[in-house]
This record gives sequence, C-alpha cells and structure tokens, in this order.
Amino acid sequence: MPAPVSRPRTEDHEIGRSLESPGSSSGVSEADSLSLEDGYARKRRRLSPRPSDSSLQLPQKNIESTGLSRVKLGKIQAVIPPESKIAKPTVLNGKVVDSESSFASLEVSPWLLASLSALSVLRPTSIQRSCIPAILQGRDVIGGSRTGSGKTIAFAVPILQKWAEDPVGIFAVILTPTRELALQIFEQFKAIAATQSLKPVLVVGGTDMRTQALALANRPHIVIATPGRLADHVLNSGADSIIGLRRTQVVVLDEADRLLASGPGSMLADVETCLGAMPPSEDRQTCLFTATITPEVMALKAISRAADRQPVYVCEVDNQEIAVPATLKQRYLQVPLTYREVYLHILLQTKGNAAKRSIMIFCNRTSSADLLERLLRQLEHKVTSLHSKLSQRDRTDNLARFRASAARILVATDVASRGLDIPTVDLVVNYEVPRNPDDYIHRVGRTARAGKPGEAVTLVGQRDVALFLAIETRVCEKMQEWQEEGVNIETRVVRDGLKEVGEIKRRVELDMEEGRDVLGRRKRGRVKRLE
Repeated sequence: MPAPVSRPRTEDHEIGRSLESPGSSSGVSEADSLSLEDGYARKRRRLSPRPSDSSLQLPQKNIESTGLSRVKLGKIQAVIPPESKIAKPTVLNGKVVDSESSFASLEVSPWLLASLSALSVLRPTSIQRSCIPAILQGRDVIGGSRTGSGKTIAFAVPILQKWAEDPVGIFAVILTPTRELALQIFEQFKAIAATQSLKPVLVVGGTDMRTQALALANRPHIVIATPGRLADHVLNSGADSIIGLRRTQVVVLDEADRLLASGPGSMLADVETCLGAMPPSEDRQTCLFTATITPEVMALKAISRAADRQPVYVCEVDNQEIAVPATLKQRYLQVPLTYREVYLHILLQTKGNAAKRSIMIFCNRTSSADLLERLLRQLEHKVTSLHSKLSQRDRTDNLARFRASAARILVATDVASRGLDIPTVDLVVNYEVPRNPDDYIHRVGRTARAGKPGEAVTLVGQRDVALFLAIETRVCEKMQEWQEEGVNIETRVVRDGLKEVGEIKRRVELDMEEGRDVLGRRKRGRVKRLE
C-alpha cells in the first residue's frame, strides 16, 4: 500500500532638447524561491492583517488591509495613486463637445469618418473626445487613460487628417517600447488610411536594417518604431536614410511612462538619440500617451514655450484611483513558491477556467517564461510564448497563433503587457508578482477591455506579500481569494498534480540543460557533450 502524500506547506528630456526626466526605476527581477523545511504544514496561512504591523501605510481613503499573520513584512514604499484630474469638457472652435458626441462633431474629415465606420468604430471614447480636437489644433498633448480605452485612435485620426492636408515627406514619428505594439500601431494606421496613398514604415529590431534604411530613405509619411532600432539607424545608417526625420512635424511617444523611465532596461538614451535627429521641441508637436502618468511624463508641461504657443493640453479622462476597469474581477491565490507551477496547472484545469477561450500568463523573467511554456506543453496545454529571447519571426508567429486561438494560453514577460489589443482574453494570471504596481495595471489591462468582463488571478508566495499589498494600495481594492464552487485546490494539487508535474518539470529542466529541447520538441540523434 503506497504511503500517503502530505499536503505542501505554503511558504513562505528632454522631449527634443528641453525635457529632463527625473529618475525612476522600471525593472523586473527573478522571483524568489524557497525550499520546504520540517515537513509540510496541514493548513495554509491566509492573507489577513496584523493589527500591529505598521510597515506599510495605506492611503487615507482606506481599503481594508490584507497582511499576512505570523509573517514579518519587509519595509517597502507604497505607491500611492496621484491626485487625478478628470478631463474638462473639450472646447472646439468655441463649442463644447459633449460626452455623447460623434467623430463628426470633432470635425474629423469625411474620409476618416468613412474609414472608422468601416472598422466599426462609431463613437469616440473619452480619451478620443478629449485629445482629437487638441491635436488638430496643433497643441502638445499628454493623454492619460486606462488600458483598452482607444488611445491609438486618439492620436492616429488627427495625425492622418493633418497629413492628408500636406502628404509630403515624414510627417509623424511614433515611438513605442515593444515590437509587437509597434506592429499593431502600424497595422492600425494602414487600416484607417486604407483608401489613401499612405506610406507607413515599421522600424523595429529583428528584421533587416538595410531594408529599413532604404524604406526610410524613400521618404515615408509615417514612421512607427522602437527607440533602439531607430536610434541604430540615426547613428549608423547615414544621412540619406535619416534626413527625412529633420522635417518631422509630429512626434508621439506611446507608453510614454516606459519610454521615459530611467533605471535598469531604460530606453531613455535611445529616445534622446531619436529625438535629436528631429526638429527641436519648439518646432514640432509632441504627444505623450500612457495609462500611468508619471513625473517624467508630466515634465513636458514644464518646458518653456514661446508666447504664441498654446500650453500643453493635459488630459486624464479616468480617475487614477480606479486604475483598472470596473468589469475586471481581481483575485489572488496563495501558493508555496516551490510548487507554484503545480498550483497553476491545477488552476488551469478547473471547470471554470477550462471553459475560458484565451489565457495570458505573465512571468518576470524570460527564463521563467521559457521553462513554464515548455512545461505546460508537456502537460498537454495548448500554449505558446512571447518574450525577448525569441526571434522576431517566432514572436510574430506565436502572437498570431494566440490571436487566432490556435494556442489557448500565451506565456509572456512584460513585453506583452503594454498596448497589445487582444479582445478575447478571458483570464490573466500573474505567475510571478510584478515588482512595480504599475506593471500589474498594464498586465491585467490585457483583459476586461472596452467594457467587457475579465478576470485576473495573482499567485502570491510568502515573500510576495509586501509587493501584493502595494498592488492593492495602488488599485485601491482589497482582493478576494480565488475560489470556485466545489473546488478544493489544495486537495487537487496533492491528489492530481504533485507527482505528475514534478516529474515532467525535472525532465524539461534536464532536456533544456542538455540542449535537447527545442520549443517543447526533443531533437533527434545524440547530443555531443562539451568536455
């Protein structure tokens, strides 16, 4: 008779030449790991407050605290939401544009109205109502709105309308932090301007530089780029390729908080190189769009301006105290760090989650995402991945498979957390707790988009509690523990998951170490070992 299995224990700049951005940190690190000691505990600790713990102070408009009992919290600086400003009514040529306005009332050109109608974009969202008139008036704009609110159309429509009046040379440059988001914006510009002779060019890493240099030399109308690759062209491709940038009339920084952040993985130096090849800030229009307005973004407002230029138009259409959509159901699941993947496997198999058509799982590091994707494939989940270690072709193909529902699960790093519009995502799982609460907002923003319902579950290990509390503070919501009627996840982990997942994980790790595993498929033939 086999010995009974015990339960696992829960363990623990200048924009142009004038914007200077103060330092901020934006980075991710590998999740901590713990080993089990002294056997397994029979009961899990719950996320409940310790009355005497004062290491984390919640804001005055208090949410209920959810600390850990019998666990000493480390000191962390809570990220308190800034005071928000609701956008004032938009005034266009002396007329107030009300909340029930149409694109026509924003004085959008007839050809653009027809294009938007063909794309089933019939009424403007709040960010579009506020920013389209301001951009058409030539004002510099800071646009802040939650994810899924239509920020791309908010700058694409006025840019295309102004371009159509004088379609010569490079009219606008859009910078964005990831290749996938750049490709998505590129496709949206092409779709909206399908009836026009627009020449957009996509400038991102992972593709041939010579082809891109020739495209830039041919004077495209719109350049959509990641900062690193465009900076590479500015420094190395020669004057013939980049001379058109000198006549750029509009610069857009999409996901501006990420582009202007300093610290590990900062893109600020590349952004400055790109902007240095364009007209100075006083001779061009600058638009910053983001879901999280930071001091670096607001620095645009402090730039000295000529007397004949209008002040920067700052638009925050959503109260930042409600940083995530009201239709998003946020939950947590407390897990032992050593058995995180077992809990994830069982979570994906519950009746409620098995019925979900598409799921995104976020990791903090590419190594975690790579291992998890291979593991889930061996466990017979329909899964693909998206992270920076993949080739550009694989990244594009994998994202296309997920959009087409050929893969039900997308395992990704934060490269997929910003801007990607995948309307059918039903569930977001934070496999590892993000180190920055704003990164959490961007991750869960992949679901519950455009008023649709969605769910997010965060797996919280014992050493993740302080980070989790900071996230609750940022979103001003006390999250409830994940539950499903008739499901005892601990029992299922012990009964169905521990042995199977453990054995497969060891095999996957061995295959990866010996180089015998390529995207979940074993190479044929013997592998020569390096002596």
